[in-house]
Amino acid sequence: MDIIYKKKKELYFKFLNNLPQKINSNFFKKFKGSYEINNKSKKKNLFDPVTSIDKNLELFLRRLIKKKFPNDGIRGEEFKEVKTKTGFTWIIDPIDGTRSFIIGGPTWSNLISLDHNGTPLLGLANFPVLNKYYITGPNHKSYLVQKKNKKILKSLNNKSFSKIKVAAGLYGFSLKKQMKVSKFIDLVEYPCCDALSYCQVAEGKLDVVAQSSNKIWDIHPLISIIESAGGVVTTWKNKNASKGGNILASANKTIHNKILKLLKSEFK
Repeated sequence: MDIIYKKKKELYFKFLNNLPQKINSNFFKKFKGSYEINNKSKKKNLFDPVTSIDKNLELFLRRLIKKKFPNDGIRGEEFKEVKTKTGFTWIIDPIDGTRSFIIGGPTWSNLISLDHNGTPLLGLANFPVLNKYYITGPNHKSYLVQKKNKKILKSLNNKSFSKIKVAAGLYGFSLKKQMKVSKFIDLVEYPCCDALSYCQVAEGKLDVVAQSSNKIWDIHPLISIIESAGGVVTTWKNKNASKGGNILASANKTIHNKILKLLKSEFK
């Protein structure tokens, strides 16, 4: 690896690794109390919530990035994209799992990642309520950091369907669509908790997670975390997942290929 590129990656990692403390202490302590909830959806009978916390947190993160890396691009869920001048672009989902956040659930997170010319380079999934975060290191490894303890993540090596743990979140899938992938759904025995489930693939707690209709900011920050732990992430069509879509994350290539075959019926 080019020495300059390696040093830059380490600089980016240091910045990313400091964000959980800044988010948890500097941001959320200031924004306790009431907040606004709005529906972003333009479609009738579809609730796509956004809160004032989502927006304020994204602005907070944008300011930190712009101060440290003024020429990098920024692409966030709530505001207009800033084009990159360096090839590096930050991807932000200020609150992934807004519904969980609204009802006081603990599994919502802050997702931030760094893209370099179309490739997910580093990722962070911060869980303020759970007091832990998952992060990609500069050394092709990913970590769980909890109570100042850092653990290297390693995905599972199960190869048999009889042993795997599967979670799925098929948002927007009608009963008819679900019937098309019924053989896959028969394997689902665990609840899906947005980004946390993807992280649990990297952590070795789940073998497979499938989700539908992910946006770029829903999955981009998690790709490098899962892949650095030994896992695999693609779309259901086995294409690059970095721009979103229907996403499949698996603990290893063998299980991934078996699940892809079950999901093929969605496209017939």
